[in-house]
Amino acid sequence: MRSPLLSLALVTSLLAGCAHPPALAPEPLAQADAAVERLIAQRQLPGAALWIERVGQRSYHRAYGQRAVEPAPEPLDEATVFDAASLTKPVVTATLVQLLRERGQLDMEASLQRYLPDCGGADKAPITLRHLLTHSSGLPSGLPRSGPAGNWTGQDGAERTACALAPTAAPGALFRYSDVNFILLGRIIERQSGMPLERFAEQALFKPLGMADSGYLPLQRMDAARIAPTERQPDGRVLRGEVHDPTARRMGGVAGHAGLFTTTADLARFARMLLAGGVTEDGRRLLSPESVALLTTPQSPAGLAEKRSMGWDIASPYARPRGSLYPTTSFGHTGFTGCVLWLDPTSHSFYVLLSNRVHPTAGTNVLPLYGELGTLAAKAVGVAPAP
Repeated sequence: MRSPLLSLALVTSLLAGCAHPPALAPEPLAQADAAVERLIAQRQLPGAALWIERVGQRSYHRAYGQRAVEPAPEPLDEATVFDAASLTKPVVTATLVQLLRERGQLDMEASLQRYLPDCGGADKAPITLRHLLTHSSGLPSGLPRSGPAGNWTGQDGAERTACALAPTAAPGALFRYSDVNFILLGRIIERQSGMPLERFAEQALFKPLGMADSGYLPLQRMDAARIAPTERQPDGRVLRGEVHDPTARRMGGVAGHAGLFTTTADLARFARMLLAGGVTEDGRRLLSPESVALLTTPQSPAGLAEKRSMGWDIASPYARPRGSLYPTTSFGHTGFTGCVLWLDPTSHSFYVLLSNRVHPTAGTNVLPLYGELGTLAAKAVGVAPAP
């Protein structure tokens, strides 16, 4: 018979094991630290925040360098709020599209013109929401900002200008990453939800997930001191709490393609939900299994070599953050300001990098860092090389 003392020891050991989930591999984490610090030393970015996690294991997160270098240096901490640039597309816009699809308010195969009836003529009739979400619409990459066609302001002006653009390829015929696609999706979300994009995002996404520091127009919610500044403007003013993307800024700071401000901790909450099949940390379902499948598996039209989900990158020229170890079933996205969120359903892991590489001026290159961190994050969570 097992002695009471032995039984107690076994129970204590089991409880201890539950209380201390397996740690991430320390050597790749140290190499990730060194990689970020090397780029800071090379003046490719003033600072950054990194988060690496395998859900169920311990996460690793820390901040590096300076939040601001002008007008005076400010140490960066993990509470820093960053302009996440094009991470807005998959995190906010693509997610809200699926929430509206679940409510029966959007159909992925329906024409753009069902939801924006005044958007263009016969040339846009074949464009569907699927084409917009997978960047296969044939529309140009951005809105004009100069000349007669660039004389627009505000969200209504952006919509009219986008709807006046002529497709340069048939829908489904080629992949072209395009802000225009997500500008139109943002406007569709507003029409179908019956409220401004920023309010619907707060109500339907950020609050349910507990993403307390995330949203558009951060200066309405927090002190500018928490926000990482971005680029110095021609008049000498440094953007801080105003969106860096020039088109989104002309739209008033709220757009489907850019405008999200967030933290690594908030994006970690979002990533856990997606890897948990749409279920939040407190057990509530935010997204249906079908929505998660549409967001995490290839949905591009047949025949295209580039593979996108309905919002995320899977296999395209922009998939460098995958690194050399994460499988081709992993997915993610980047942002122009120096941001990455990459997720791997197979290992149930993800990593987040937020930075303000465009502070105080643009012209830096952090693309090599993305690939390096992708490989090191995979090593840290135990992803083995493919046979």
